Amino acid sequence: MIYFDAAATTLEKPMQVRRAAACAINGMSSPGRGDHPASRAAEETAFRCRTEAAELFDVDKPENVIFTFNATHGLNIAIRSLVRPGCRVVISGYEHNAVTRVLHAIDDVTVTVIDTPPFRPDLAAEEFETAIGAGADAVICNHVSNVFGCIQPLERIAGSCRKRGIPLIVDASQSAGVLPVRMDELGAAFIAMPGHKGLYGPQGTGLLLCGADAAPILFGGTGSASRLQEMPEDLPDRLEAGTHNMPGIAGLLEGIRFVKRTGTERILAHEQRLAARAAELLEEIPGVRVYGADDPDDQAGVLSFQAEGRDCEELGAGLAQRGIAVRSGLHCAPLAHRTAGTLEQGTVRISFSVFNTLDQVDEFAAQLRQILRENVTF
Repeated sequence: MIYFDAAATTLEKPMQVRRAAACAINGMSSPGRGDHPASRAAEETAFRCRTEAAELFDVDKPENVIFTFNATHGLNIAIRSLVRPGCRVVISGYEHNAVTRVLHAIDDVTVTVIDTPPFRPDLAAEEFETAIGAGADAVICNHVSNVFGCIQPLERIAGSCRKRGIPLIVDASQSAGVLPVRMDELGAAFIAMPGHKGLYGPQGTGLLLCGADAAPILFGGTGSASRLQEMPEDLPDRLEAGTHNMPGIAGLLEGIRFVKRTGTERILAHEQRLAARAAELLEEIPGVRVYGADDPDDQAGVLSFQAEGRDCEELGAGLAQRGIAVRSGLHCAPLAHRTAGTLEQGTVRISFSVFNTLDQVDEFAAQLRQILRENVTF
């Protein structure tokens, strides 16, 4: 199978990730819940994972790295810690339902959407500056769109927030492990990310980087301050109720190490090279519209397209029958499609990992061309 759905989950993992997760199933119990070897091994692995993540993302203290189930879990904590009824929130026009549905669930929140066209970072930065200057209680922005791969001008947006003392929440779901994500430079209140995408960890893992006070959304045992009925005040215990996913954390530790060894610059360059090749081949196919950047530096390894007169879901199914995994539809981000004008039909999305090759891109384009030429329905 040619797997071009890394924006959902990186399916192919480094061997060390798979090995670590398998070993943890039999060798680790719960960290902080005992003095026996299985608990100690879990505690040491969890601490190493926090430490390595703090180094990769320039977080001041390892205890400010919180383990979550996924980016959605982290975004829920972050948003519910900062946004209350009556708040004014500025968001990009490319936010995932992991942001918009949380905001929708909070009463009386005024949301300003920066709905600039994709791949217009200068315009987006200007619109954010204007909206933030008009007054906001919080700003939420993804680093890279999961639909179009457009890279947001995050440093400039963060600067606008710092200038006015407005907290910033960053969704790094498509950038962690691919682009530099530096907590200290951004000065963000929170940065949420999955472990199972660009960090090459197992599913069911994520990280929340905390630069502000956070309110727990799960309550329960932490292995600490057990006499209290309130959640502990100190991180990470305050936000980590219940048993940890130690096979996931052990695998995530090795995924982070893989990213650090490989280097985000090399990973990004590889994925951009694949995306550029795919865009070039797609643009040669009659009737295909590609949503790509004029400047390749404005786009990560995510690319969307449509084919005139063809249903995107059908194209995705046709490619799947030929052994090519893509994602079709709205990608859990209807706001992004509304902003780009693709809400009615959605798009076919291809997204890459470090394990994909140019030969796979060529094969994908050849198979798509054949499907369109034959005008087959699925």
